[in-house]
Amino acid sequence: MTSLYRANAGRQPWKMLGWLLLIQILVAFVGRSLAPLGVVIGADLSLTKAQIGLLPAALFLGQSLVSMPAGLLADKIGSRKLLMLLAVCLGASFFFMTFTSSLIPLLAVVVIGGIGYGASHPATNRGIMFWFPADKRGTAMGIKQMGVTFGSAMAALVLLPLAGYWGWRPAVLMASVILLAAGVLTYFSYKEPEEKKANLSTKKKNNTLLNFKNLLKNKPLVFVSVSALILSGSQMILNTYLVLFSYERLGISLFLSGTLLVISEVGGSFGRISWGVISDRLFKGERIVVLFIISLLAACVSVLVAFLPASTSYWMMIPIAFLFGFSISGFNGIWMNATTELVPPDQSGLATGFSITVGSWGVMIGPPLFGLILDMTGSFRMGWLFVTSIMMIVMFLLFSVMSLLQKKRNMQAGLFLKKFK
Repeated sequence: MTSLYRANAGRQPWKMLGWLLLIQILVAFVGRSLAPLGVVIGADLSLTKAQIGLLPAALFLGQSLVSMPAGLLADKIGSRKLLMLLAVCLGASFFFMTFTSSLIPLLAVVVIGGIGYGASHPATNRGIMFWFPADKRGTAMGIKQMGVTFGSAMAALVLLPLAGYWGWRPAVLMASVILLAAGVLTYFSYKEPEEKKANLSTKKKNNTLLNFKNLLKNKPLVFVSVSALILSGSQMILNTYLVLFSYERLGISLFLSGTLLVISEVGGSFGRISWGVISDRLFKGERIVVLFIISLLAACVSVLVAFLPASTSYWMMIPIAFLFGFSISGFNGIWMNATTELVPPDQSGLATGFSITVGSWGVMIGPPLFGLILDMTGSFRMGWLFVTSIMMIVMFLLFSVMSLLQKKRNMQAGLFLKKFK
């Protein structure tokens, strides 16, 4: 254990994790409210279904634009200040969103809000990286990443009923104020590890361009990031089309189809913690192996869903939706750990930003591509088999990463033995 982690042993790292989790929950609670509130916002502003679909796309466009700059900023100023900045950016943007009355201004503030949303991952991931040793990092990251699915589910369970009663503007305004207050509270409560603060004040300026070139040469990181692109796209496919599949293909009521989405998000929350514990305790920090298992499980479930008969009941769909979410929505914590552990610690923020930038494109490409398959074939089966096929690509990429890392370990072991000959 390094001096940093020995020093942190009595500094209540789990308490600091609580503040990171709080911000992660509220960022998702505000940012991901666009999905459940889309119908209400669309009715109020007379938007088409395609225009409603632009709302989450605008959020993730903002995320893709900021992920790498936010990673650099996290490396430069640390997590504490960036947590405050991102809470203000997202909270203020959605606060002003409640005063818009047409599509273009609405999309503009959502893109700005996406900048705050996208900065949350580099900021919180860096906190995990410096507060927890490798043998506890998977569990800690899983708990932190659970905040995304938990916040998303809370938006559907809390904000949607409030929007139906008060209207979407008061509901979003209330959520924004809560996030702004939490940002201020976290700024005064969250602490940087002492060694980290010393590093921030004394380290020399890094050659950002050189670091970025090194990231592009890091094949394991690039392959993991492309895998995350596919996994993220598949996760958003599940979130976007599970309700429609259950309603149109299986004949389940719209309300019960909506609860299946919540169940899949709950499965994702359990997955993010469980996969973290599994990677720490069963696989001794081997994140890539766990990502491979997640991809294999997601491929199996998508095949199962593809061949479900039209008579499948709601009760049969409950465990299937949970398991689908457990896999495809539960990978994020392992992904975040893998990206930070494939680079030196002082580049963890940049690596996270790079990987999230790549992964964000999957969110924007996946659902429209799945929808195009549905339109062209008229079959959900072909859509879910498409998900299975891209999971096979992920497994190939991850197997390649495992081979590269094993080769690197063998070379290091050879050099170590050579020194003592």
